[in-house]
Amino acid sequence: MPVITLSTDIGQSDYVVGAIKGQLIKAVPSASIIDITHQLVANNYLHAAYVCTNAFSFYPAGAFHFVIINLFEKSPDHLLLAKHNNQFIVCPDNGILTMIAGEKPAEIVSVKIPNALGVLSCTEAFAKALNAIENGSSLQAIGDVVTGIEEKYPFRSTAGPDWIDSQIIFIDQFENVVINLTKKEFEEHRKGRKFRIVLPARNDGGIVNISENYASVEQGERLAWFNSAGYLELAINKGNLAGLFGLKRFSGGTTLNTLPSNKLMYERVKIFFE
Repeated sequence: MPVITLSTDIGQSDYVVGAIKGQLIKAVPSASIIDITHQLVANNYLHAAYVCTNAFSFYPAGAFHFVIINLFEKSPDHLLLAKHNNQFIVCPDNGILTMIAGEKPAEIVSVKIPNALGVLSCTEAFAKALNAIENGSSLQAIGDVVTGIEEKYPFRSTAGPDWIDSQIIFIDQFENVVINLTKKEFEEHRKGRKFRIVLPARNDGGIVNISENYASVEQGERLAWFNSAGYLELAINKGNLAGLFGLKRFSGGTTLNTLPSNKLMYERVKIFFE
């Protein structure tokens, strides 16, 4: 019984998500279909990569992850089907694969879309490919092996002897802020020293402690903690940090045109060590 997850920018206000599930169930009646989210933003690849990468890690080997984001940035004539960490990712050839995987997977095939009239003609191609895999076909029998794909990667944190410069990669519905810094990276740079986390355009004392959770500080106070995905998250207990401090979500209207084609980012957060 294959496990299939859906992560899309389609929303759920009409019939499309339900129709996609119908296509998949018709192709593989035993499939278990799980919604991760249908609220991705079409040109916010950082958000999509953060959500998908951290959700996918909890699924078993052999799971299929179908990602639809910015599908019609250009007229698609194929989808990518890649094997990564013993799971499968199906997505448009628009850079989202490498954003999620953090690298170019070794096994990638191109699944042709005969006539891309809309989303459902594209998802039908995946349904047929899934049926073939469940009937024993190899990736190479389903599509053409590809090596040249569109690649996009987020910036990594940069560091000096006594500072780290990180980017905001995600702002959740409570306006808590996640930056692209893991606990391991933080501790490697910290080396036991005191630190100060400074938010953009702020000249105050910053955040100087790592908390265990939101309840570790009084209501209304700022905190920093490493969330379940292992990334540094900044928040206000019972408050909205991003809104209060003017931290804005990613704006794809200009970023895709003004940043290097393989780099995407948000605003920065600096950490100083003493």
